[in-house]
Amino acid sequence: MVDRLAVLLDRFRVTADVDAAAAGADADTAGTLWLVASGTLLAYGDAMSALPAMCGPGLLLVPQPLPGSRVEHATGARAFAARLRFEGGADNPLVRALPAALWLPAGDVPGAAGLFALLFEEAFDARCGRAVLLDRLVEALLVQVLRERMESGALRGGLLAGMAHPRLRRALVALHEAPARDWSLASLAQVAGMSRSAFAQAFREALGQTPGHYLQGWRIALAQRALRRGRPLKRIAEEVGYGSEAALSRAFKAQAGLSPRAWRQAAGLRGAAA
Repeated sequence: MVDRLAVLLDRFRVTADVDAAAAGADADTAGTLWLVASGTLLAYGDAMSALPAMCGPGLLLVPQPLPGSRVEHATGARAFAARLRFEGGADNPLVRALPAALWLPAGDVPGAAGLFALLFEEAFDARCGRAVLLDRLVEALLVQVLRERMESGALRGGLLAGMAHPRLRRALVALHEAPARDWSLASLAQVAGMSRSAFAQAFREALGQTPGHYLQGWRIALAQRALRRGRPLKRIAEEVGYGSEAALSRAFKAQAGLSPRAWRQAAGLRGAAA
């Protein structure tokens, strides 16, 4: 079976930059992953109020900036941060699937003990290649966190909860891999090995929307990604499963509230969407 998480990360990349976090770069447009070897993280702001006491070792994942919130480490704590860039920002399906802020003790991320140890060793030693290695290690740790979120059963709704479902995930992976296919409720249910009614009910309960609405959202997310990369609208329409530019434009406006051209302009992107 195709790797359910790899399909998402292949379409919507996530990169880490430890040096950028240290310099405070892109603080208004990127997420942050804090890693605490020892001591305590201090979080301020309404969005952070529900977090438990954050005593290391552990990590705090904030996928996107939280206005009015800030994080710092207590005096004497050994901690560092990495700036995370989710391709597409708030439109990235993984960003939408994750909580606004997530604290995980190191012991709650199965199989990551060695990775934590290496991260902390590299973070506090001035070895050559430190920054490059730390960036890659943080990206690997993020994959471990996403895996833990899917496999722990801690999620009660959304994309990652659907990907954790033993049958729904078959349909989701197929849909993610082939968005241009003429999917129907019956064909998705067949992939999942469920009846149409059972599939529709389980899908709505897990993801909070119908399969049709999810498919449209996935297609438009891919269209936005392609627009950011300067691809012509006609080609995008073919790639994501719409028969014409007009059909894509209608679906795009229904999903995003703007036409593709207006969305590009609002996003400050160059190039024609035609």
